Amino acid sequence: MKIPPYLKVVPKGVILNLHVQPRSSRTVFGGLHGSSLKLKVQPPPVDGAANKACRQFLAKLFKISKSSVVLKSGTNSREKAFLIAGISLDYALDRLPK
Repeated sequence: MKIPPYLKVVPKGVILNLHVQPRSSRTVFGGLHGSSLKLKVQPPPVDGAANKACRQFLAKLFKISKSSVVLKSGTNSREKAFLIAGISLDYALDRLPK
């Protein structure tokens, strides 16, 4: 099985690399952006609103608690790395767009 460039398996779960595009009309995936998966989010990048929207979207997508979605890097950047704790690579691949 080939692992996409935006996913990395770690002992606690998987790391998901995202390119976040704020101020979108809705929160959806938007294909690939380099080696990251593009995520369009509605809120503007003000006071962490876009980061919060990413966490909520990912928690809902993977059916896990928001506390299991941890922003590892990219707090003030469009390029972000989220730890999705407690899930397997297979589960992540099933839930993410093909």
